[in-house]
Amino acid sequence: MLIDFTDKVVVVTGAGRGIGAGIVTSFAREGATTVALDVGTDDLAAVGAEIEALGGTGIQRRVDVTDAAGVRAVMAEVVERYGRIDVLINNAGIAGNGAVEDLDDATWDRVFDVNVKGILHTCQAVIPTMKRQRSGRIINSASFAAIVPLVGGGLYAASKSAVTQFTRVLAGELGPWDITVNAYAPGMIPTALGRFGDMDPQEQSRYLDTLTLRRWGDAQEVAHLTLFLASDLASYITGTLIDVSGGKLATQRPRLAYERSGIEGGWDLGS
Repeated sequence: MLIDFTDKVVVVTGAGRGIGAGIVTSFAREGATTVALDVGTDDLAAVGAEIEALGGTGIQRRVDVTDAAGVRAVMAEVVERYGRIDVLINNAGIAGNGAVEDLDDATWDRVFDVNVKGILHTCQAVIPTMKRQRSGRIINSASFAAIVPLVGGGLYAASKSAVTQFTRVLAGELGPWDITVNAYAPGMIPTALGRFGDMDPQEQSRYLDTLTLRRWGDAQEVAHLTLFLASDLASYITGTLIDVSGGKLATQRPRLAYERSGIEGGWDLGS
């Protein structure tokens, strides 16, 4: 069985750059009709040009996932144009870090509005269509922060933990229609959201020491997971969170393996 999305309609939010752009272009390469959604029109134009260069088909639309009416309008356009929605990937998200005692209500509300309520809006907009089809895949972006949070990242971790539990409940509710719902937890992927590549070398080294595969991840590696979860190969997987973090904290001190083996895993053995 091949991963083939010919005749499938795939909607991706936060598709203008970073992981989202990697996801939507990957589906275009596999023959899907793609719908790229983002709040930035310039980013969408660049993604649209890349999809066109790949010979892909689809549309790009500016939408804010916190705008329920706007989301419903875009999804209605997709159904009118293509007659179906097979896959929804909720990739849009924002960060909101800071010590708990310093967090203000406006920042808290904004992060939850985008990261959690935005997923509610898109899911509500596609569920009726997927139920009529008696098929569908919903894939939500959580984070490794939902597994092990970072000091100073309580707000972001709380929002992504909410996504994880929302995913499980929604999977239960949509099972009778053969609609699967899963979440993915990216680790350290250098993007505009996770600026790991912009850190000074010493700080980068400290973070890399927590990874079993001691290197930064790539957006394409996250995209590969979403391709699998959206495919027929994953037809019996639902209600789960899959970690795509290079084995972050799989063991207490991943660096020990590199020290003992003498293999240069991207760090200076003489340091």
